[in-house]
Amino acid sequence: MPSRTLPLLFINLGGEMLYILDQRLRAQNIPADKAKKVMNDIIATMFNKTFLEELFKPQELYSKKTPKTVFERLAHASIMRLNQASMDKLYDLMTMAFKYQVLLCPRAKDILLDTPSVLSQVDETYRQLIEMYTPLSSGEFQLIRQTLLIFFQDMHIRVSIFLKDKVQNSNGRFVLPISGPVPHGTHIPGFIRMFSCNGKEVKRLQVRNGGNYTSVLREGSFEMFGERVIKLGTNMYSVSPPVETHMSGTSKTSAQQKSINTAPNPLAKEELNMLARLMGGMEVQKPENADSGFRVNLFATDEEEEEALISRPDEFSYDKHQANAELVKIMGDFTEEAGEPCPLSASSKGDDLLAMMDGL
Repeated sequence: MPSRTLPLLFINLGGEMLYILDQRLRAQNIPADKAKKVMNDIIATMFNKTFLEELFKPQELYSKKTPKTVFERLAHASIMRLNQASMDKLYDLMTMAFKYQVLLCPRAKDILLDTPSVLSQVDETYRQLIEMYTPLSSGEFQLIRQTLLIFFQDMHIRVSIFLKDKVQNSNGRFVLPISGPVPHGTHIPGFIRMFSCNGKEVKRLQVRNGGNYTSVLREGSFEMFGERVIKLGTNMYSVSPPVETHMSGTSKTSAQQKSINTAPNPLAKEELNMLARLMGGMEVQKPENADSGFRVNLFATDEEEEEALISRPDEFSYDKHQANAELVKIMGDFTEEAGEPCPLSASSKGDDLLAMMDGL
């Protein structure tokens, strides 16, 4: 599995989070000075030098819990607070939006064009992205794209804006186009070409391609303010009404039928170490005045938020305290391994990690 997937996952999900929070802050008429502070604090934390140093280190992409834990921490990096149901909805919208963009990228390399440029603060991050990813081959980008799709494959959350635009079915699966411009560097499908051993075309057959394809797109620019050509990664909430989400995944019955393995996961320690490093790199500012904090609701009313929390299927729910208990269990499992104590179970870093999560 590619060790360079995490930066693209995190930065694109972070961009989606900023778009969503900006829309909700405006919808709830949050004073401009407070809204600006929230956005600036999140951006400053998200592109903190120490955090980025950890993010860009080669590392595997583990379970879905690790990114969500980091983003819950990031969403509370300022004076804004989210209840669990709103945090769940925020992450649902982030993941489904980025999943859709990954599916629609004309070329695997175009994933790099999705990355949003937020403010001048991200110049260094942008430089690191270009430095790390532009030398990669098409095959390496295809592997990264496949890794991202594997990460998202069980997420089928219905989103109102996608349903309205008829790009998502009622079961939460996306509808992919079979028409339009073909990716840069490719030909319009419709011919099967056969070549000799010396590379000369010897035969050509025409076939129906099943779509209405047009000429190739010109290649998008990777410059900071260059023309991207594709529109993926832009703010889809700028002119849209509030977006609703609905669960559309495996039922509780089917989830309960899955076999439960209580043995320690051999990757759990590495995942825990990665989580500690990432969260340890975040410099979160606590509000000096408790009265200055405010809550943002991603639902129309508090009643809808409470109902969403109650009705959310267990397999989609994320309970912070349950996660803490799981982390403690993982620590305990690996502490018992002879000759190799878990670096987080007996150290202050592990205590700091749980303390950070408890402080959210």
